Amino acid sequence: MQTQLKKAGETMDRRLEHMRREFSEIRAGRANPAVLDKVKVDYYGAPTPVNQLAAVSVTEARTLTIQPWDASVLRQIEKAIQTSDIGINPQNDGKIIRLIFPPLTEDRRKEIVKDVQKIAEETKVQIRNVRRELIDKLKAMKKDGELTEDDLKQGEKKAQDLTDKYVKEVESVSAVKQKEILEM
Repeated sequence: MQTQLKKAGETMDRRLEHMRREFSEIRAGRANPAVLDKVKVDYYGAPTPVNQLAAVSVTEARTLTIQPWDASVLRQIEKAIQTSDIGINPQNDGKIIRLIFPPLTEDRRKEIVKDVQKIAEETKVQIRNVRRELIDKLKAMKKDGELTEDDLKQGEKKAQDLTDKYVKEVESVSAVKQKEILEM
């Protein structure tokens, strides 16, 4: 039973980490290097992430600078950013690329908050599905004679406690992200 609970906890933890990664990629009006994580540059025939070709840093609250280690790849990085879906036009001065994040409108902030809430809700559903699968496994173990009725009840309670812990964590991470988005 303990191994099943441990596996379920690890799965719930992975769901939570996935949600955090998705949240880091959401553009919230502030410069965040994570928005470039999905941008790939064709570098000698191989799609390569920008952060492996250049130093990416936040110079001001809404400005990202990208300084390639190899100056010849500057144009390809600029093209890759323009064709990506991040919606920011790069400014190239011949040595570095600047991405200036425009301030978000109130309507756009509300749309992003709805997206954050949707992602958080999907994560909670995934965590509850893990709980359901765990309880099904525990019931099967009882049916096979591996667990007693008391062990099953105790396992169900532990599964619920684990689920409650992760759902609460999802809600707190989501609330922090929503607050970050709504700040002017």
